[in-house]
Amino acid sequence: MNSPYDTDEDLPALPPTDADHLLPPAEEDARNANGERDRHTSSVLTRIPESLNAIGRDIKGTIERAMSAKDDYVVAVKVSAEAQDRLEQLVQAGVFRSRAEAAAYLIDEGIAAQSPLFERVEQKLAEIERLRAELRGMVGDRQT
Repeated sequence: MNSPYDTDEDLPALPPTDADHLLPPAEEDARNANGERDRHTSSVLTRIPESLNAIGRDIKGTIERAMSAKDDYVVAVKVSAEAQDRLEQLVQAGVFRSRAEAAAYLIDEGIAAQSPLFERVEQKLAEIERLRAELRGMVGDRQT
């Protein structure tokens, strides 16, 4: 009865086939496999420092970007296909590092270009807040 601990030495040898002469002898095959394994291991080991350096650079860059963006806010915005293409053009031209950076710049420029509108909106918001406070005061007077 066979057990999982039996070795191939216990098994009967298979009869030779016509293709057996194409195979290298078992010893040579083992040497080739060991040599190939050694080359592969050596190749992997020489790439480890490069990989670690690249990972370190990626982490450092991510941290630097996060630190420099501490005052930035993330806003999800739907844009038209044309706007997406324009943002991508700015990135491909090297003007900005990302579409998000390009969009942030264009939003800031749009706000600056529309400053009279925002001044008027600010005035109206102040007026609305004044009216709300007046209404709260009227309701507060009636409750006392």
